[in-house]
Amino acid sequence: LWKMITFTLPNNKANKMESINNHRSIRKYSKEPVSNELLTRLLQEAERTQTMGNMQLYSVVITRSAEMKKKLSPLHFNQPMVEEAPVVLTFCADFNRVVKWCLNREANPGYNNLLSFINAATDALLYTQTFCILAEEAGLGTCFLGTTIYQPGKIIEVLKMPKLTFPVATITLGFPDENPELSDRLPLGGVIHEETYHDYSPKDIDSIYALKESLPENQEFLKINAKKTLAQIYTDIRYTKKDNEAMSETMIETLKKQGFLD
Repeated sequence: LWKMITFTLPNNKANKMESINNHRSIRKYSKEPVSNELLTRLLQEAERTQTMGNMQLYSVVITRSAEMKKKLSPLHFNQPMVEEAPVVLTFCADFNRVVKWCLNREANPGYNNLLSFINAATDALLYTQTFCILAEEAGLGTCFLGTTIYQPGKIIEVLKMPKLTFPVATITLGFPDENPELSDRLPLGGVIHEETYHDYSPKDIDSIYALKESLPENQEFLKINAKKTLAQIYTDIRYTKKDNEAMSETMIETLKKQGFLD
């Protein structure tokens, strides 16, 4: 019976689903500029995203100049799209604005703590994702740079960010000049849990990661790096314990400097 049932979505809803299902990271951009009008509209529309206590604990630094992109590039491992994209957006957890509002309204803020940072970081990441979806609906391409939290102190210095702010996400933005293949995703059954969390058996892990491990490009990674399993690519090369610990220390030091930790 279910095979006989069809649904017709309104055009705007259909376009949104199409955008989500075709999401891909864009690292090559055309020379077509992103107008201030378009960028402003998308940033404003993204403000309708969820936010902690309706406080909007985020700010966005817009980088267009070649000079500033050149300063940011080394802090993102010199990935070419940082300098080549028309726009680079740095999304920041921001309690600075709220604290200044409180102090100017005879209120005593208590937001120099880890919980406040997590709330602000969550706000900023929600806003980032909403913006990316809207940008792709508008025909733009984006690439999320996970490197933002690797050297936050240096980004803070370049962008002249005050205390109680912290960079949590960066995206490059522009009109695509490539159409890469879609990245693989885990099956939905591998990430959902009904009612309570059900831990994974070895058989579950085999099933969940079977497709990812079988992909030709991942098999090639194993050959090139002389590794036995794909998991070893992550633990031994891409995200090592040594690097994770070093960057964790840097993050903690920067959180202290920015006033989120004592």
